[in-house]
Amino acid sequence: MLKKPELLAPAGNMEKMKMALLYGADAVYLGGKSYGLRALGGNFTRDELKEAMEFAHGLGKKVYVTVNIFPHNADLEDLPDYLRYLAEIGTDALLVADLGLFRLCQQVIPEMELHISTQANNTNWATVNAWHELGAKRVVLAREMSLKEVGTIREKTKADLEMFVHGAMCISYSGRCLLSNYFTGRDANRGACAQSCRWKYALVEETRPGKYFPIEEDDRGSYIMNSKDMCLLPHLKDVIESGVDSLKIEGRMKSVHYAASVTKAYRLAIDSYFEDPEHFEIKQEWLDELEKVSHRPYTTGFYYHQPDADDQIYGTSSYIQTSDFVGLVLSYDEATGYATVEQRNNMKRGQELEIFQPKGEGFRQELSDMLDEEGQPIEVAPHPQQIVRIRMARPVEPYTILRRDVQG
Repeated sequence: MLKKPELLAPAGNMEKMKMALLYGADAVYLGGKSYGLRALGGNFTRDELKEAMEFAHGLGKKVYVTVNIFPHNADLEDLPDYLRYLAEIGTDALLVADLGLFRLCQQVIPEMELHISTQANNTNWATVNAWHELGAKRVVLAREMSLKEVGTIREKTKADLEMFVHGAMCISYSGRCLLSNYFTGRDANRGACAQSCRWKYALVEETRPGKYFPIEEDDRGSYIMNSKDMCLLPHLKDVIESGVDSLKIEGRMKSVHYAASVTKAYRLAIDSYFEDPEHFEIKQEWLDELEKVSHRPYTTGFYYHQPDADDQIYGTSSYIQTSDFVGLVLSYDEATGYATVEQRNNMKRGQELEIFQPKGEGFRQELSDMLDEEGQPIEVAPHPQQIVRIRMARPVEPYTILRRDVQG
C-alpha cells in the first residue's frame, strides 16, 4: 500500500512559513542568513530560526534548513558553530549538496538527519544509493529526469526520495549556473543568483560592435533562456504512484499568496487521492487556484518528454495571475461579525472579494462595510499594510486571505 507523501513547501520568511504550514504543508524548507542558495530571499536570523522550529513543532510539522551552497575555504570557518546552533534548536533535517560539507555535518552534529539537495545532480539510482550508504536519509532528485526514471530509482533504493512538483525551472542543469557570476559577479552556487536567464538578449556580430540584432523578430526582444514553470498537479496520480516520499514546491522568493494557494491546492489533491485512489480525479477548482497566483505558463518539465520550444517563453519574462491578494485577516470578532484585516493592496467599498481560508470553505462577498482603526467608516484603504475592520458575511479564521479578481 502506498504511503501518503509529505507535502514540502517553501518558506522565504516567517510569514510565508506560517502560511505554508497553516494552508496544509507537512514540512517547510528555509534558509538562515548564510550557507543557503537563496541569499536574497529574506531568510531567517538565528532567533527567527528558533521561532520557526517552535511554531512548526507546535503544529506537529517539520522544518528543514538549507545549507546547500558549494563552499569555498572561507565559508567553512564559522560553519561548525552554525551547525551546532541548528541542532540545538531542534532542526528536523539539513539540506546539503557538497560532499565536504556533508562530512562536516556528520562530524559536528552526528545525530542530524541529512538530505541531499537537487544541486548535487542526483539523476540515477547508483548516486542515490551512494549518498544513502554514506549516511543520507533522503535524496532530492534532479528535475532533469522522467517519471519512468524516478520509478526505477524507487525500485532500486531504500533512501527517502523527494521530487519537485511545482515552481520555477532553472535553465541550467540542476541549478549549476555561472551566468550570474559572469554578468554580475554574484555567485549562484553560493546563494546570490541574479536570474540572468530571465533577461532580454540580442546578438552582436564581432566586427560590428554596438549593433544589436534581434534573435526573434519581435519588438519586445527575445528571452531565449526563459522557461515555463513546472506544474504536475494534473498528473498527481502518476507522481504519487511513482512511490516518492516527499513532493516539493519551489518558491522561497515567491509571495505569501503563492505559499498559501499552491500549498492548499496540492494538499487538497493529495488528500483526495488517498481518500479514494480508484476514483481519483483532478478538480478544476484546484487548477484554477494555481492560476490565481503569479506564475509563468505551466509545463511538465522533463517528466514526460525532453523539453522543447513549447516549454520555453521567448517573447516575455512577465508573469500572469488571475487574482490579487488585497488583505490578510489578523482576527475575527464573532460578537460583531467584523474581521481585523491588514491591507496588502488597495481595497475599496463595492468590490467583490474572494475569501480564501486555511481550513474553512471559501466564499465571495461584497466589501460593503469597512472601518479604520478609530472605528470610522471609510470608502477605501489605500495605505500599505493599513489596519482596517471589515464586516464579514461568515466567520473567518486568522490568516485568511482576501483577494479580488484581476481586472482584464
